[in-house]
Amino acid sequence: MDQTLQHKKKVVIVGSGIAGLACAVRLAAKGHEVIVFEAGDGPGGKLHEFRLGPYRFDFGPSLFTMPHLVDDLFRLAGKSPSDYFKYSQLDILCQYFWDDGTKTHTYADLDRTIQRLSADLGEDAEKLRSHFEDSKSKYEAVGKIFLEKSLHDLSTWMTRGVVKALFKIPSLHLFSTMHDVNARTFQNKKTIQLFDRYATYNGSNPYKAPGLLNIIPHFEYGFGAFIPQNGMNDISNALYHLASDLGVSFQFNTKIKTITAQQNKVGGVVTERGEKIEADIVVSNMDAYYTYKHLLTNENRAQNILKQERSSSAMIFYWGIADTFKELDLHNIFFSADYQKEYQHISEGTISDDPTVYINITSKYVEGDAPEDHENWFTMINVPYDRGQDWQMMAQIARTHVLRKLSFILKRDIATLIHQERIVTPDIIDKKTLSYTGSLYGTSSNDRMAAFARHPNKSPDFDNLFFLGGSVHPGGGIPLCLFSASIVDDMIP
Repeated sequence: MDQTLQHKKKVVIVGSGIAGLACAVRLAAKGHEVIVFEAGDGPGGKLHEFRLGPYRFDFGPSLFTMPHLVDDLFRLAGKSPSDYFKYSQLDILCQYFWDDGTKTHTYADLDRTIQRLSADLGEDAEKLRSHFEDSKSKYEAVGKIFLEKSLHDLSTWMTRGVVKALFKIPSLHLFSTMHDVNARTFQNKKTIQLFDRYATYNGSNPYKAPGLLNIIPHFEYGFGAFIPQNGMNDISNALYHLASDLGVSFQFNTKIKTITAQQNKVGGVVTERGEKIEADIVVSNMDAYYTYKHLLTNENRAQNILKQERSSSAMIFYWGIADTFKELDLHNIFFSADYQKEYQHISEGTISDDPTVYINITSKYVEGDAPEDHENWFTMINVPYDRGQDWQMMAQIARTHVLRKLSFILKRDIATLIHQERIVTPDIIDKKTLSYTGSLYGTSSNDRMAAFARHPNKSPDFDNLFFLGGSVHPGGGIPLCLFSASIVDDMIP
């Protein structure tokens, strides 16, 4: 008998976020029968698109790094990536602005970045280079081990790489905060702020998170930043079409009510319509808290997850802007004057009156995302997770502060240029994407043991239940979600 048929299993995946799509591709390529259930009307989870009049917007993630992780899925399936998915590398990675008129930007070319930051911010070029090299060395020392492997599998700890990494613990800055490391390295507080902001990539606080998080810049400067041909939603669409071509079945607009379980095994799922689907393996791409709370009705496990600090959330103003701004690019940051005060507000569940503002403008690169001489602004600030705040009131106050800040720096009255608008707050993110409390990355990394406290990719209770996506190991963001799919794939023969 064919070896593939001998090991063929029926796999149910709950949720079609980027991790669920990647896992479906991987398991289908092994010959398994895979069916994906999605509560929404299409694939992608947070990585989907919508339109406001003539403007197109990506709903969620806006930064694309490590594109080889997506390409690898096509090659794994014996397909050519370019047949499904095209993207280009950015020359300018990000534009940075401050209220006092200081501005700078970074490039894909590291030498140019160092020269630019040195000239604009007065930093020593060698200290900058050393910092980038340190970020790379951290990734090479622990990134490949602790991001691409399960931390809850004994075999991970039995490798030579782990032993080498243990000897490098002093250089990993586990016992210093990210901010403290940056403050010791650089003279200009603006440079410190620029590197502190990478904590936001996983919803953490640079004044609490360990210095190991200075690994994050390497994802951008080591691997580059890219833009898909038709926007970020291209990633979801490409993987959806690949999975479909491999025989994966998708059921959209279908909520799962229960994961059936008996003793140490799960038996499948039951939809809200009452349909019972048996399965050899169940994989949850749903937030781990909601998986336990609603699908497994395991209140104790759900409460254990809540013992960990939740990551920050976002408030997003999607604006159709009736003008163009030559000084802006795809990624733009407008910094607050007091970063520590801003994070103190977030810790207290409030929003600073001077928030750091991020603007993503895909119409700079994607034809048709906005009418001629117009732009689509994905305008975001970091905010606390949902604790029952009055988000409608907070959004209106924050909107005023954001518009004042942008109008001051850009020397234009931005409010008069807004032709279309949609506002998304943490409570909406929770309801729309089932990310508990609107936390974008599940739990934060504000503790040096946070990586070990994240929920494992294999259930501690059931032999055939697995977890992936931003709420479990190794964390949120496109690359880490793709790593989680690879980890689960390794666990399923």
